[in-house]
Amino acid sequence: MIRTIEKYLLECIQKNGAIHLTLIDPEKVTSSSASRIAKKVEEFNTTAIMVGGSTLTSLSHLDNIVKAIKHTVKVPVILFPNNITGISKYADAIWFMSLLNSVDPYFLIGAQVLGAPMIKKYGLEALPLGYIIVGEGGTVGIVGKAIPISYGKPELAAVHALAAQYFGMRFVYLEAGSGASEPVPPTMIKIVKRSINIPLIVGGGIRNEEQARTAVAAGADLIVTGNIIEEKGTKDNFKKLVMGVGKRE
Repeated sequence: MIRTIEKYLLECIQKNGAIHLTLIDPEKVTSSSASRIAKKVEEFNTTAIMVGGSTLTSLSHLDNIVKAIKHTVKVPVILFPNNITGISKYADAIWFMSLLNSVDPYFLIGAQVLGAPMIKKYGLEALPLGYIIVGEGGTVGIVGKAIPISYGKPELAAVHALAAQYFGMRFVYLEAGSGASEPVPPTMIKIVKRSINIPLIVGGGIRNEEQARTAVAAGADLIVTGNIIEEKGTKDNFKKLVMGVGKRE
């Protein structure tokens, strides 16, 4: 059953053609700085704020960050967990994700089994997500024990995405890794998007408006950026990037 946050995301995609999500890593911010970033990105019309990091371990810190963001903005806060330590009862929803190209069963289903009772207890909206590490993979690829899919093997990413859809997952995420030197190439995005009929999320290495527009034109429905907003002197660049995520040409 489609619930409130998923319905909101789908309606925003239908209205705008594609949407932008801001990722805030709780390990890199304080409550006050997270609040400040959240306020800024909401002004720039980001659709929702994701909260999560690859190596987060402090539940109390996560709770404080989520509460600070929720107190500041009206857009939904969606958890992007690295593990069961990435679950906070103060968020609106959680990406209930399986790392499809991990060689460790824990990241395929183990963490999800442990986290499911907590999600139910907290009343969080679960958003089923097939998570696929591509390109460099970054820290998340190492921590998640994934075998990243090479940019030169887009068909392999596509069959992973199709498997996610057949499993009943309602979103697919191509992740190049935080701070990746190159974003997911348009060829891979196109081939994956043609293989599925569920929303496609693309993140990692997207630093400017042109890269965002290229990803959207190739078929991305949701664009995720994180590191760019944490860098000095990037306010205007970030604003243009978010504005560049809109109706496909």
